[in-house]
Formats: sequence, C-alpha cells, structure tokens
Amino acid sequence: MRRYLVLENGSIYEGEAFGSTAEVTGELVFNTGMSGYQESMTDLSYHGQILTFTYPLIGNYGINRDDFESLKPAASAIVVREIARRPSNWRSNMSLATWAEKMELPGISGVDTRALTRELREYGVMKATIVSENPKAALATLKGEILPTNQVTEVTAKSTYVNPTEGTSIALIDFGLKNSILRSLAKRGVNVMVFPATVDAETILAADPDGILLSNGPGDPEAVEFVLPVIRELQAKLPLMGICLGHQLFSMANGAQTYKLKFGHRGFNHAVRNLANGKIDFTSQNHGYAVDPASIPGTQLEITHEEINDHTVEGVKLLGKPAFSVQFHPDAAPGPHDAEYLFDDFLNMIADVKKGKN
Repeated sequence: MRRYLVLENGSIYEGEAFGSTAEVTGELVFNTGMSGYQESMTDLSYHGQILTFTYPLIGNYGINRDDFESLKPAASAIVVREIARRPSNWRSNMSLATWAEKMELPGISGVDTRALTRELREYGVMKATIVSENPKAALATLKGEILPTNQVTEVTAKSTYVNPTEGTSIALIDFGLKNSILRSLAKRGVNVMVFPATVDAETILAADPDGILLSNGPGDPEAVEFVLPVIRELQAKLPLMGICLGHQLFSMANGAQTYKLKFGHRGFNHAVRNLANGKIDFTSQNHGYAVDPASIPGTQLEITHEEINDHTVEGVKLLGKPAFSVQFHPDAAPGPHDAEYLFDDFLNMIADVKKGKN
C-alpha cells in the first residue's frame, strides 16, 4: 500500500506502508543511531512523535524480548529508508515489520530519510502526518493541527511501585522513565520506589528514601511546572539526581529557563565535555529542549557539562547541596557506556550524606 508522509512546510514523501495503516499526526524528529531502534521506538521520550531513522537499513537484527524501554511503542509512527524483511540475530524473536503489525505501530518505508533529515535540519522539527491518500488535503488539515506539549501525564506511572532490595533506597519520580534506568539501578542493588509525576513531597518523604532521582520523559518541560515546588522541597532534604527531562526540571526549579532546540539531539554519539576535568564522554541523547545558559548566572546552579558541537548545557549542579543533573542518558541503552559512572557518583554522594548524619 502506498503511503504519504506530509510535512507542514508542504513537502510530501511517498513510500510503502508497513505495520498499522492508521493515519497519524505528530512532531517529526530524526535519530542518527546506527542501531538501537528497538530501544528508541519504545523510549517514552518519543511519545507522540513520528520517528525518522537516518541509518538506511532498520530492523536487520529483528526484535527481541530484552531491549524494550517500555511495554509498547512510544513513537506514534516510524519512517525508514529500508526495512529488513529477514533479520539475523540469535536473540531475535520476530522481524520489525511483524512486531509493528502486532503492536499496531504505523510505519512508512522507501523514504529518502537522509534528504528528509537535511530538510529537518534546515527548517527544524515540524508537524507531519502519514496518510494513505489525498496528501494535499492532509496538508491543509495539518496546518491547523495543534500538537500537545504535556505528554508526561499520559506516560507517567499511574501508581507507586517498588523494586525491593536491601540496598540504598531511591525515590524515582517517573516522567516517562526508560527501563534501562531501572536496570542500571538494579545492577547496583538499589531499592527503587517509583512514584507518579503528580506525587507530592510529603508522600515521598514519608517513604524515607536515601535519595531522589528525576527521570527522563517527553514534551515541553514548561508543561510540567507543577513539579517544581516538589523538587525544591526534596533537594533541600535529600541528595538528588536528574536525567534528561529531569535535568531540565531540576534546572527550572532553581531559577534557570529552557528553550526548544531547532532539531534536537537524538542519537548515541554526542560528545560531552566535563568542565571540571576536561574529560570527554560519548553519550546517548534524546531531547528537543535545553537549558538556557544565559539564565544560569544569578542562580545557585553551576554548569558542569557541555555538548562539544553546539555548546549546549549538558549538566549542572546545585552549589552547597548534593544535587546535580545531566541532559544525556548515563543508562546508555542504546549507546556508549562512558557516562554510566554517574550512577555510582550519585550513590557515593548519598553514602557521604548518610555518613555525615551519623
């Protein structure tokens, strides 16, 4: 079946359908990773977005049961140049096309994704729709569409749940967390208590955690401003770490501002410099917003990391408090593991605070 990818600037790309044939509208973004498509498609930070893969062949190692970041597809649809029909990998349970059909995930193949990416880099991310007919009529409708910005309320946990151990206890506020964060903590024997994004500080403090972790998630951080007073109350009492959206919210809670990037950082090869020691880490990233460095002076925040290529803020710490955040994903699923040590830094920070109290 023929399918059409229609962009709000008037561009129309023709391709072939796979997965679900449902029509879908969302923000069109691109990911530069050569692998990790399963993790990306199920990363809740992509909720509501149409995900384009720049690598020309997607699905060559199939879909397996271990690499999901959430139980269902998070992206609204996917766009590929070519989809592998016969995957080859010892862990593969099914092809990407079969999984997309089972999960009712719309897809379009046969698109020149590199030309599409160049267009997105020039014009910036934009609204798009995937339809089976009448693309010009779809364009007229698309221009009047208003996309939601507060996707966190749609993906956050509905209730509290626990991964019990006898290790350090961390309260994790879920804005759309990746399973790989839980796996990184479980590997370190952490007792994780996951709370919905709408939780209040009193509920978390009553659970008596040793530290707080703010997760990644989708959408505009300004749409989640209701959590800022909670962050301020928690950081005054417990060590805190933020990741991705959690980094943006932590920064906003301490007086910084955010802005929307032209086409975002979505890939697994972003070089980040630690400003304290000059060390370079290659990192996994997936975000469309960033902290404005011009808003940092006058706050109690200090920039700790920056992106090598565009010098965007990649990490901050709160002066005088055991609290920090990073824009990238130290859980590294998919991607390089250079920055996974930050989980250990956080646990060491918690241990130091507990020693000081004894």
